[in-house]
Parts: sequence; structure tokens; C-alpha cells
Amino acid sequence: MTNTLLGGLTAEEFLAEYWQKKPLLIRQAVPGFTGVVTKDELFELARDPDVESRYVTHDNKSWEVIHGPQKASDLRRKKHPWTVLVQGLNLFCPDGDELLHRFDFIPQARLDDLMVSYAIDGGGVGPHFDNYDVFLLQGIGQRRWLISNQEDRSLVEDAPLKILQNFQPVYDWVLESGDMLYLPPHWAHNGIAIGECTTYSIGFRSPTSQELAQQFMGHLQETIQIDGIYADPDLKLQAHSAEIGDAMIDRVVDTLKRITWNREDVRDFLGAYLTEPKPHVFFDCPDEPLEHEEFVAAGLADGYRLDARSLLLFSGGRFFMNGEPVPVEEEDLAILQSLADQRRLDSVVGLSEEGLALLYDWYCCGFAHPSKSLIE
Repeated sequence: MTNTLLGGLTAEEFLAEYWQKKPLLIRQAVPGFTGVVTKDELFELARDPDVESRYVTHDNKSWEVIHGPQKASDLRRKKHPWTVLVQGLNLFCPDGDELLHRFDFIPQARLDDLMVSYAIDGGGVGPHFDNYDVFLLQGIGQRRWLISNQEDRSLVEDAPLKILQNFQPVYDWVLESGDMLYLPPHWAHNGIAIGECTTYSIGFRSPTSQELAQQFMGHLQETIQIDGIYADPDLKLQAHSAEIGDAMIDRVVDTLKRITWNREDVRDFLGAYLTEPKPHVFFDCPDEPLEHEEFVAAGLADGYRLDARSLLLFSGGRFFMNGEPVPVEEEDLAILQSLADQRRLDSVVGLSEEGLALLYDWYCCGFAHPSKSLIE
């Protein structure tokens, strides 16, 4: 099936030819697209203390970065080029969440968030490279993108951003509203606003091997159970009482060799790790929740959808919601898989009593809602 986002390529062709391999410029990936928020709405989000934002300005000599919440006065500066970036737009804007999930041809386990940047003429964050894949969709105005596959990644010293010191672009493209650029990890790029413009960035999770290892060790720490205590009935007198003896080291080595894991342990770790909400994410329980019977009636009539902040993934019949494993009845597997994929159900018909109870519990926690409640 051809994906209109990909300039006539099918998702399979894009993954085979471009994903993590080379850039792709797509003219009119979203025809008529000018964004999902107005400038005033974006600035209001940037001033909100619950929203991650950065304000970046520069002159010919230096860069300045101010982390949010932003001041209204800064968003009116004109002396030097500047840009403001708002992370997690999908969490605060239903249209932003819908835009983000247009990219579900990439597994949701890899999806991160939707960021939007607004810049005045000349604004940007300088030449840099990212460790993750990104789609850059142009909203209002124009932005010039200079792209490089250079190996030189030396950075400007003492800069508050990771600015490349010796940027040597090999491509030079100007994106108009609705145009989109895909960049694999480590492709250096510099986006420069031509007049007033906005760019929407769809980013993907790419944890480092070190992060995965550390997080998995933390998971094992919480789940591992090794019986026994340290014992040395054959203890021998040592010449130095302060020495950690070879025999003690050998015993501990043997104990630690008993730490093992299997594929199921890795599955459980990934389910919890990949659905764990970011530290600044909080859920709002309904002030006056529906009774269970009212909830079921609403779900049957109007459907059910996950909150934009919720992360629901599954693997091998196991489900994970917002960092926790979720027991699911076998008869409910197909419907819950559909909910995870589509992030909504047209109706909750067909679910078991246990399945309905699970959805009701998520509703009471603020993880999901009857669809009609989002409209009212």
C-alpha cells in the first residue's frame, strides 16, 4: 500500500531503501499542511511550566539557550535570530497526537514524540547531528536545510548546544509548507528559517547500548531472586586481615554466575521500559467518574480511546500499559491488540467482563476515556 507521506513509496519500500540508510526529501508529503497549532497557541505552551521548551538565540559569536517556561518578552525579541522549541506537542494537542500516529508504519515501540519549532528569519539551532531518526515536516513559511554525511563530529567548545565546528553540507534544500525531510541518525543538518516559519519534528527513540544495559540491570535488581547467604566454613587464617582473599572473590564469582536471564525476561523488561511515561508526564483521573454500568454503556455506544499520554504495547500475548504488565484474558487478546495498534476502539462490544473491568480501571486512572468524553 502506498503511503502518501512517503512521496509515492510504500512503507515497505521506504524501510528497505531509506530507513537508517539515507535521507529522503518528500515534496508535498502533507499537501496544504500549515501546522496543528497557531503561533499564539505555541507561545502559550512555551510559557506553560508543565511543558518542555527551549528558547535558542544566537549572534555571530555565541549561542544562548533558555529552558522553559519561557517569558512572553523573549518571544517578542527581534534583535537577533531566535527559535522556540516545544517538546511533546502530541500530549497537549489532539491534532498533534493524530499527526504523530500517522507514522505508525514505524513500530510504536520506536516512536518518541512530536516537537514543533517556531523561528523568525535566520533562526535555528545550528549545524548538529542527532542520534535518532527524524521526519521534519514544514508548517508555515520556509526553512532552508543544509545536510551533510561528514565523519568530522568535532564540536564548538563551550557552546550550550552541540554545534558542529566544521560543517560541510552536501545537500541544500528549501522546504515549503507540507514538504518533509527524513534524516537517519548521524546525518548532520542545519535548518535556517527563511522569514517566519514552523517545523514539526517526528522523532524516534534510539536508546544507547549503555542505557539499555543500565536499565535492564535495574529491572533485574527488582525481579531477581537468588537464595542462600555467603558462607565460608573452610575459612583459613590469612596473613593480612585487611586483605580480600582469593577464596572470597571466587565464592562471590560463583554466586554472581547464578544471575541469568532469558528471552521472557528481556520481553518483560522492554514492555515496562518502553511504556514507562517520561518523568514530567502525569495523568488526570476524572473528577466524577462514571459508574461501571454507565461506562460500559458509553463504551458500547461511543467507543473508547487511549489518552495521548498513555503507552500501550504488547508482545507474545503479554500487554504493558504505562510501565506495568497487564494481565489480559485470552478471549480479549485480539480486541486489546486492536486498541494498542489503533489507540481506539469504535465499541467495547465483544470484551469479557474482565476486559471491561480492565478498561474501566484505565479510565478511572486517566489512562483512557470513552471517546465521547473527549468531545464534550
